[in-house]
Amino acid sequence: MPLISQFYGILISMYKEEFSKHHLPHFHAYYAEFEAVFDLEGQLIDGNLPNKQKKMVEVWALIHADELQAVWNSIIKMGQHFKIEGLK
Repeated sequence: MPLISQFYGILISMYKEEFSKHHLPHFHAYYAEFEAVFDLEGQLIDGNLPNKQKKMVEVWALIHADELQAVWNSIIKMGQHFKIEGLK
C-alpha cells in the first residue's frame, strides 16, 4: 500500500488495482478501523469514515487536486508514486 500522505491519524494511499471495481482515478483513506475510497476531487465513492475525518479528507483533496492527478498519472504510467503534504 503506497502511502502518499498522512495527517491527524488518517492514512492516504493510492495504487494501481488491475481488476478493481474502482475504475476511475481514486485514492484510499484509512482511519482506525474505517476505510473509504474517494475520487480525486474528494467525493466519496465507497466505504466510510467518521464525519470529522471525512471532511478533512475532502478539504485535503481539494487543496491537492493537481498533485493527486499527478500521482495517479505517475502510478498508472510508471508504477511510481510520490508524497503529498498533509493537512496542518
